[in-house]
Amino acid sequence: MRKPLIAANWKMYKTPAESVAFLHEFLPLVCNIDDIDIAIYPTMSSLASVIGAVQGTNVSAGAQTMHWLNEGPYTGQTSPTMLASINCDHVLLGHSERRIYAHETDDMVNWKLRAALAQGLIPMVCVGETHDKRESGLTEAVLRWQISCALNSIKPEEAEPIVIAYEPVWAIGTGSVAKPDQVSEAHRIIRREVAARLGEQCAERMRIIYGGSVKPENIAGIMEQPEIDGALVGGASLNPHTFAAIIQNALPVAHAASRSKC
Repeated sequence: MRKPLIAANWKMYKTPAESVAFLHEFLPLVCNIDDIDIAIYPTMSSLASVIGAVQGTNVSAGAQTMHWLNEGPYTGQTSPTMLASINCDHVLLGHSERRIYAHETDDMVNWKLRAALAQGLIPMVCVGETHDKRESGLTEAVLRWQISCALNSIKPEEAEPIVIAYEPVWAIGTGSVAKPDQVSEAHRIIRREVAARLGEQCAERMRIIYGGSVKPENIAGIMEQPEIDGALVGGASLNPHTFAAIIQNALPVAHAASRSKC
């Protein structure tokens, strides 16, 4: 069984004080949930504050990006060793906004992935096609290429912590949500490529989650798809009650009835 993961990408929002205020409201709303892993990716300036605020809770903290080298003359960058030194658990790699605005390449994603694994971080690798690529029938080719590049030189025994996030670029922040059959097919493509690279057993264990205009109203339908192991949430994660509602709605119905209050 693959334990679901619901993660919040706060992008360039929330100061340290705002982040702590969010968690003050949010943590009591999800403190009894152990059927789903919960992670929050704040801005780098708020990361230490978030790590401190979630310590001892069922919520983990992650960075939105990192460099692949442990040190060097790279102004404005943060290294994997720096993240590990402040007890950061997760790191987001290859998000489409990083690929577009920071010109991150597939090779860079691979370098970062290998560096994250070396430091014991849980890496979430983002992949996804643009609207033009989907309309041209190139979704499978894009996903297979991105996965094959990301997993280059990764050994099966190293791969257990890796999470893949399928984020169709045309659905991020647009309000458009990929149809369940589109998402399921994309996840099957990704899992087949992982199997080709790392073996069937590794592919079956790897969590593949969906991101793209996820909301409380659509998360249940998303999670009903057997290939989908969770969600990476953008704008809807900025409100503590909305993000908590997404997590609550993602819980299996059988467990929802038996949850107890904190």
